[in-house]
Amino acid sequence: MEIRLCDNIVRFRKSKGYTQEELAKKLNISSQAVSKWENAQSLPDIALLPALAGILETDIDTLMGYIPKKKMVTPYEDRYNAKEYYWGTMPNEMCMEVLRRYYPTRPLRLLEVGCGEGKDAVFFARNGYQVTAFDVTESGIEKARRLADIHQADIDFFRADLRDFRLDEDFDIIYSSGVFHHILPELRDEIMENYRSHTAPGGMHAVNVFVEKPFIPEPPDSDLCSRNWASGELFTCYKDWMIEECREVIFDCNSSGIPHKHCMDTVFARKMPDRKGE
Repeated sequence: MEIRLCDNIVRFRKSKGYTQEELAKKLNISSQAVSKWENAQSLPDIALLPALAGILETDIDTLMGYIPKKKMVTPYEDRYNAKEYYWGTMPNEMCMEVLRRYYPTRPLRLLEVGCGEGKDAVFFARNGYQVTAFDVTESGIEKARRLADIHQADIDFFRADLRDFRLDEDFDIIYSSGVFHHILPELRDEIMENYRSHTAPGGMHAVNVFVEKPFIPEPPDSDLCSRNWASGELFTCYKDWMIEECREVIFDCNSSGIPHKHCMDTVFARKMPDRKGE
């Protein structure tokens, strides 16, 4: 999945509830012009970009799918530049749980949100899932693609910031580990609703989040652009789904070379068909 201007115009337009005709009217252009943009048959005039971004309530860089290299979005950009794989190449234990709960006896589309250097995405692809994965770090995506090449795994990797990116297609499984603390509190409802609404019926979310605890010190490699979740907050996002398992654990970590602890909530939740009215 490559983020292109045409894709972003469609995504942002739909997220605002505008038809092509309504967007065209706001820009004083024809609906045919908008249609051509969205089908990659033409590009908006550069003079229209500020107004287009404003109407869609985004910025030009995001609309263009461009994340400036000089903008340090996360310290992991530098950490992933090392030759070694920062998290290693063995898959997270959650991957085996996904495999056990939703084995791909038929083609299953799996999205990994925040894939880092790609170890979990590669595991899923090697086990028969149709994998799409994104991360905000350019260095992480480059290493993920190299790892996939080594294992001859076919994966659609792309670069995006989960705070800006929204889904416009459905997946059977949405998986994310150690990433959702980058979703700031004011964005959580919107992003989680976007992920839920783009999960196929019978589909699953396998997600964990770091949890704030007053008795656990801040880790030495914490990211200033992140916020831990409240204990149990993640589980409430799935109040209308079947929660197959939810748990909270405190564990030791040495990711920065300095021993420390984390508290983490994990959920496996299934989107069941809506039986209301039957």
